[in-house]
Amino acid sequence: MMSRFVALTTLALGLCAGAALAKLPPLSDEAKAKAAEAAAKAAWAGKVEAYRLCKVQDTVAAEYLAHARKEGRKTDAPTATPPCADPGPFVAAPAPAAAPAVAAAPAPAAGKKK
Repeated sequence: MMSRFVALTTLALGLCAGAALAKLPPLSDEAKAKAAEAAAKAAWAGKVEAYRLCKVQDTVAAEYLAHARKEGRKTDAPTATPPCADPGPFVAAPAPAAAPAVAAAPAPAAGKKK
């Protein structure tokens, strides 16, 4: 009983694997542009999060140093770090201009037969 179950399961998985490995059609230009914009937006969102983290870290460090000095604890000089870089608002890349259609060569004029 168990061997039939294993055999059927193996057969079913083998058939599913074949379907999963089927080749998908190529993406259209519109889908490629949409995917590129989504990737650009995700990269920009990562930069925004890094900027926000940088600002919060600066704020926490400043508050810690102020509190420590107020209590009279000895603190080391803060380590110099690069300033936080604001990525600015998201600007979508302009869509590439469509390539002009190449005109077909004119057909030779048909000569008159006499």
